Amino acid sequence: MIRNATAVWNGTGKEGKGHLTTQSTVLNQTQYSFGSRFENGIGTNPEELIAAAHSGCFTMKLAFNLQAAGFAATKLKTSCDILFEDGKIVASKLQLTAEVDGITESQFAELVKDAEQNCPISQLLNTAISVTYTLNS
Repeated sequence: MIRNATAVWNGTGKEGKGHLTTQSTVLNQTQYSFGSRFENGIGTNPEELIAAAHSGCFTMKLAFNLQAAGFAATKLKTSCDILFEDGKIVASKLQLTAEVDGITESQFAELVKDAEQNCPISQLLNTAISVTYTLNS
């Protein structure tokens, strides 16, 4: 399987503008710029897209882990904060709220840890990764 996206940039780093298009066209010439990356401008940015990828990948891996252990989540909701400092991504912090009937805290913690370490995006990122969670609240 191969997935792809294309970035087009025109101009300098600070004054230029670009757009991103994904194979599925979910992003279709979606604007990004210095303003959307380093300020509060309109558009997306690479760190936001990494946060979406990591939260989605981790959540799906956890759903598969739960299924393999004989559980099904009523709901898994994961947000992700990507910390970008001094031109480098220094951490990815996942925050999970989960509703899973019949699972113990220790069983759940083990499955979460496996998803944290083994989802493909976690394996791709060369940064500190942490997960905090709330189960059945």
